[in-house]
Amino acid sequence: MRFDVVTIFPEYFASPLECSILGRALEGGIVEVGLHNLRDYTTDKHKVVDDYPYGGGGGMVMKPGPLFAAVEALQEQEPRGHVVLLSPQGRTFSQSRAGDLAARERVILICGHYEGVDERVRETLVDEQISIGDYVLTGGEPAALAIIDAVTRLLPGALGDEQAPDNDSFAEGLLEYPHYTRPAEFRGLAVPGMLLSGHHEQIRRWRRKESLRRTKTHRPDLLERAPLTPEDLELLEEIAEEEEVGIDE
Repeated sequence: MRFDVVTIFPEYFASPLECSILGRALEGGIVEVGLHNLRDYTTDKHKVVDDYPYGGGGGMVMKPGPLFAAVEALQEQEPRGHVVLLSPQGRTFSQSRAGDLAARERVILICGHYEGVDERVRETLVDEQISIGDYVLTGGEPAALAIIDAVTRLLPGALGDEQAPDNDSFAEGLLEYPHYTRPAEFRGLAVPGMLLSGHHEQIRRWRRKESLRRTKTHRPDLLERAPLTPEDLELLEEIAEEEEVGIDE
């Protein structure tokens, strides 16, 4: 898979793309990332990419010309890319959306800046807009990096454990269950005995229950749209009964 990032700060990506899973995935050819300086697609000697908004008001707006030139130049390459504008007005990014993007051969990410982009870019040049949360960043670069990271780890061969993405938080619409490692007791805090029992089916059920418990406690909104099984509903009843006993005590 390939990402092409259109940005006015290509240097922003240098260090993160060399580290950890992303670095190994790039080195192994699992993913490619092309960084394209938007200023290279300007036509004036000062390489200006923004201008004052029509109608007045504070801030600057990214000009349509350089953005159209950059994306059109990239689309001359095969395969054509799915064009994404990183914008607070976009649909909120999710694990499910990461999976959709991971199924594509090529994605072009446009990093917005200032007060945003000329509306003609939004209307005719991009295929979709994505936001990584209900807050405003200084630019689209952090959002682009987050998307590249989230999508890359879903690609075959990117992780040492091919099953790992299946157990991640949000993979099935729930938060992930608690994890423990050695030592079995630390400062008087013990690992739950179930995890030391060696009973794989009981461990699986315990983990699912704790995943449901954690989601119910911290992100109850996820339970409303998660694809719950009959076993999940049974476990949720157990959790409710345990909580009721705890209150009574």
